[in-house]
Amino acid sequence: MGFYDFLPEIARYSDDPGTVDRMNARHKMIIKPLEHEIQGRRVLDLAAHDGRWAYAFAAAGASEVVGIEGRQELIDRFPEFPRGDLRKKITLICDDIFDGMQKQIDAGESFDVVGVLGILYHVMDHFRLFQLVRKLKPKLVIVDSEFALRPGQVIMLVRERTDNELNSIPQIEGQEKALIGIPSFSAMEAMADVLDYDITWVDWETLPAGKRKFVGDYYRPENKRRGTCLLRPR
Repeated sequence: MGFYDFLPEIARYSDDPGTVDRMNARHKMIIKPLEHEIQGRRVLDLAAHDGRWAYAFAAAGASEVVGIEGRQELIDRFPEFPRGDLRKKITLICDDIFDGMQKQIDAGESFDVVGVLGILYHVMDHFRLFQLVRKLKPKLVIVDSEFALRPGQVIMLVRERTDNELNSIPQIEGQEKALIGIPSFSAMEAMADVLDYDITWVDWETLPAGKRKFVGDYYRPENKRRGTCLLRPR
């Protein structure tokens, strides 16, 4: 049994068992072990998509979850999630994540936990992102991203189409291709270091080999590999 076993009840997931299995594996590795740090906490979910991670944070015991998502059409899907008691704890805001965070800072808001799940490798301003996160005073930052398997503290530049809802939103009006950056593992560590965060990497090798079918990107041997790290202020 996995947390996201309910997803096939939602039409857009009903014919996509791979996504359900993938989300279950990621939940087991990313959210489940941190429930004691999420319980009773206020959470910010960046690039919240249709609210699926915000929903998991709420189920893990968060007192409140605020999600920022740049595509309104994705937010509009959120009411399809089944449990009203969890949905009531979640507010999804349509905004650019950088603008949205700055508005939260200007309003004097703070969050105990910030989720940077699946967005870091779809932006260019990585360091600015973490500077803004730091101003929100979280005790825990969860980062799940693709990272370049390159030596040194580097960022690999890539173009990606903006008409794919899983990719970057347009950076200028009418843009069809956005420029994004995939940081190396050591670049992530460098950013954490200069912002006074301790960094811990989640060990994806602990996931049994038989459970890895739909999360193969966490085990790529070359070019880039997905990974998860936890940042905590020193």
